[in-house]
Amino acid sequence: QVQLVESGGGLVQPGGSLRLSCAASGSIARLNIMGWYRQAPGKQRELVAFITSAGLTHYADSVKGRFTASRDNAENTMYLRMNSLKPEDTAVYYCKTGVAPYDYWGQGTQVTVSS
Repeated sequence: QVQLVESGGGLVQPGGSLRLSCAASGSIARLNIMGWYRQAPGKQRELVAFITSAGLTHYADSVKGRFTASRDNAENTMYLRMNSLKPEDTAVYYCKTGVAPYDYWGQGTQVTVSS
């Protein structure tokens, strides 16, 4: 079983930056893919980015060039650096991973982009 805890959300002005963290309860080195998702009010949860154990990354078109996913296996933590934030980035952000056949989610952290 894997427990995930997100942190780092908050209120930021448009154009600002935040760094989200996702701390895992155990070693993440064995976790192939870790991902960030978000869910805005009234919308479906969507993939924001994922990172593999080899460090390969994938981003949604809406965040490419602005967000950067990274992971520190020694710290058992995944990060999401978010720059040039826009009001449409406002959502609850979740981290997710999986150990077949199970998926594990964190509880989410609120990001609000507003002036």
